[in-house]
Amino acid sequence: METHISCLFPEILAMIFSYLDVRDKGRVAQVCTAWRDASYHKSVWRGVEAKLHLRRANPSLFPSLQARGIRRVQILSLRRSLSYVIQGMPNIESLNLSGCYNLTDNGLGHAFVQEIPSLRVLNLSLCKQITDSSLGRIAQYLKNLEVLELGGCSNITNTGLLLIAWGLHRLKSLNLRSCRHVSDVGIGHLAGMTRSAAEGCLSLEYLTLQDCQKLTDLSLKHISKGLTKLKVLNLSFCGGISDAGMIHLSHMTSLWSLNLRSCDNISDTGIMHLAMGTLRLLGLDVSFCDKIGDQSLAYIAQGLYQLKSLSLCSCHISDDGINRMVRQMHELRTLNIGQCVRITDKGLELIADHLTQLTGIDLYGCTKITKRGLERITQLPCLKVLNLGLWQMTEKVTILKLFSSSPEYHV
Repeated sequence: METHISCLFPEILAMIFSYLDVRDKGRVAQVCTAWRDASYHKSVWRGVEAKLHLRRANPSLFPSLQARGIRRVQILSLRRSLSYVIQGMPNIESLNLSGCYNLTDNGLGHAFVQEIPSLRVLNLSLCKQITDSSLGRIAQYLKNLEVLELGGCSNITNTGLLLIAWGLHRLKSLNLRSCRHVSDVGIGHLAGMTRSAAEGCLSLEYLTLQDCQKLTDLSLKHISKGLTKLKVLNLSFCGGISDAGMIHLSHMTSLWSLNLRSCDNISDTGIMHLAMGTLRLLGLDVSFCDKIGDQSLAYIAQGLYQLKSLSLCSCHISDDGINRMVRQMHELRTLNIGQCVRITDKGLELIADHLTQLTGIDLYGCTKITKRGLERITQLPCLKVLNLGLWQMTEKVTILKLFSSSPEYHV
């Protein structure tokens, strides 16, 4: 008796279909009735995010998504009312509206008119017409929200953060990248410093404040006092924070990743404060902080030796700093020292001798290194990624030959 795939039980077909990509999941549903029924099993679509262009009415769209158990949606273009989506998917868990430039407070207000307890993730990045008014609606009706992306929403102010702090007590992740009207007052609201008006978002674990130019060290004081569960803090391009602010962060024992990239007022003194505290950082980025030098590497070796990832691109470090650091950094997996033009083959030899757990290193723009140093680096037993970037053209052929027998390296 000949066995054919059509003889398989629907449950087995569904298990097979679950391994297909989204487009192929849709294609198998068109083969025959049996495959369609099997492909509509909710296990096939578990975790899938539907990507939609909402241009014209489609009465079968949302019933079809619900039948397959899809509860995560990304709107690629929005030419219909947002309420059309909310009404069509009452149990929606994740709504991504990133880049929907035509979304307004009015449109969002018409969509959020009652509580949506299922919604956990809302992405409004680059929805530039959104203001504090929309945050009032969100705080009122999306009480169970855990992730809110507001990167590039440049009309958001401290009032909006007060509304978030009042209504979104379960929030775990908040992105305020380039919300340039936000100041220390707004961060105080989030951290519960104004309890008479708002309890705060005290469960926050991930906070992105990249390019919030009005923030000062006072914001870091608020964060350290109120947001004690914070794990990841991104302060890149925040020019108003200084070494003094690092004192506040130095005792945040839950913090494991800190991004200070292009914070112009952070120097060796700031790194000293971090190293002298009780931090257990796993990731630190001080790239393009031009006041960071070899002394910082000595402090890192003394107090931040548990780091797994360290980025020092374009910092004023030398082989001497590398020498002062490498013997203590046994856990380091990723080291980014691109554009550190004082690093030579001696520094690479030190790295090769002591940082034996490295899986990735960035040497982009390190113009004083030669084939000799690179040969030592390639002997690292765990190395998978090597970025050379702007290598001098006279050397490039040599480098490519050097790695011709090692295709896993990214040159």
